[in-house]
Amino acid sequence: MQRQQPRVRVGRVYDERAAADGTRVLVDRLWPRGMTKDRADIDEWCKQIAPSSALRRWYGHDPDRFAEFARRYRTELDDPERADTLEHLRELAQQRTLTLLTATRHSEASEAAVLTDLLNAEPGTG
Repeated sequence: MQRQQPRVRVGRVYDERAAADGTRVLVDRLWPRGMTKDRADIDEWCKQIAPSSALRRWYGHDPDRFAEFARRYRTELDDPERADTLEHLRELAQQRTLTLLTATRHSEASEAAVLTDLLNAEPGTG
């Protein structure tokens, strides 16, 4: 039986947990401003998979740079620690729905979106 809905979704850490969230994982390097651990209601914080500080600064959430940001970030995911964490996220997504959280206002143009596209495009491969 094939599942029609995506196994990996993007969300904002500031949003309350929804029934469809499944496992909630924060993928930002920095803890969200003004957010308490209780209010975040996350299952894990995988800060080691976040883009490098240099890449984050270069990108600056400029929508015109998103395609290049995504390309550079995918290259960074080859780093052994990030690759191990990506495999961990892949395993979580095989168990139940996985929601990757970010504090970014435009989550559709964030590292969470890049990871979601990557994980949804390659189900079960590694």
